Amino acid sequence: MPNPTLAILEPRPVRGVTSLGRTAAALLRLAGWTVWLAEPIPRRAVVVVYPHTSNWDFVVGLLAKWALGLDLSFFGKDSLFRGWFGRWLRRLGGIPVDRSAPGGLVERMAGEFARRERFLLAITPEGTRGYVHGWRSGFYRIARAAGVPVGLAFIDYRTRRVGVGAYVELTGDPELDWQAFAGFYAGMQGRRPGSQSPVSPLERSPSDTGPAAR
Repeated sequence: MPNPTLAILEPRPVRGVTSLGRTAAALLRLAGWTVWLAEPIPRRAVVVVYPHTSNWDFVVGLLAKWALGLDLSFFGKDSLFRGWFGRWLRRLGGIPVDRSAPGGLVERMAGEFARRERFLLAITPEGTRGYVHGWRSGFYRIARAAGVPVGLAFIDYRTRRVGVGAYVELTGDPELDWQAFAGFYAGMQGRRPGSQSPVSPLERSPSDTGPAAR
């Protein structure tokens, strides 16, 4: 079985291409951040964003998205996509999901990949800003079902770097693939390190349903 493939190990710094991107990159630089991007960018990929421990991650991540010029999509509960806030989420790339509809989320997202020529789907695998015992594996199952690589995006408060650093071509061997994820993120730190989850598949326990998991 081949080892997982990382598209590139040394991403390049980005200063933005469009006026919005340059403004976003400049704001991040003022705050001490640098934006990085590994290339070439695949046409379709599931992009995990880690670590996610603070509401500030949304601000930093959104500015990085604009600086990178990436057309990232994400899914959320359909109840969030109402009124002006819902219209704004759609403009940002949001996809409403009716969790009560027949068919699983994995199948629905795989269908989105099948019908789109370009589709980068961003997912926070921890699923919460609080500590849990690992990553939810939905992103992995979606990538496997769609036959697309997994992009590794990061918000590292230790080095003040944000961006997409690598793309993993899945091997079909979960152990090898998860080793690649963990190896890439080793040493990266969220805003609240104590809330940062380990890079391993989540094994649910009673404590996962407590306040930290919500």
